[in-house]
Amino acid sequence: MKGLTIRLAEERDRDVIRDVEASAFGGMGEAILVDSLVAANDAVLELVAEREGEIIGHILFSRVFVEAGKDRFPGVALAPAAVVPDWQGKGVGRALIDHAHKRLRASGEKLSIVLGDPAYYGRFGYEHGRAAGFASTYQCEALQAIAWGEAPETGKLVYATPFGAL
Repeated sequence: MKGLTIRLAEERDRDVIRDVEASAFGGMGEAILVDSLVAANDAVLELVAEREGEIIGHILFSRVFVEAGKDRFPGVALAPAAVVPDWQGKGVGRALIDHAHKRLRASGEKLSIVLGDPAYYGRFGYEHGRAAGFASTYQCEALQAIAWGEAPETGKLVYATPFGAL
């Protein structure tokens, strides 16, 4: 999208990020989750999308682990991704996810999990089949995963503590 800048979120963005989340989701649930993940130091990657100096989108990936016996494999959980309503359907979400995936792969991440619309997240390579072997309280068709290398296909998903408040 022309004129769109994707950058790391900064502390000065917190209030606007809350507004973006609330407007995109119609309530404060996701904004509270973001604040909790950031405060708990569980954010692995947090980006904002700006157009003409205005933040119009936000995405956060937090740490998740796949536990299998004594093994503990780190991955990331995409939650949430938000675009203000006036900018939805115009490529902002795609730009945020594509940019985030490039950064995550470059930093050595191998697995990303998302709980969301399969039709939407399937466009980015997320598949329920890749997540079907994970034990999770969120296990359903909307639980999807993408792997960028060798990663477990079974085990228990352990999310960051703030997800327990959902």
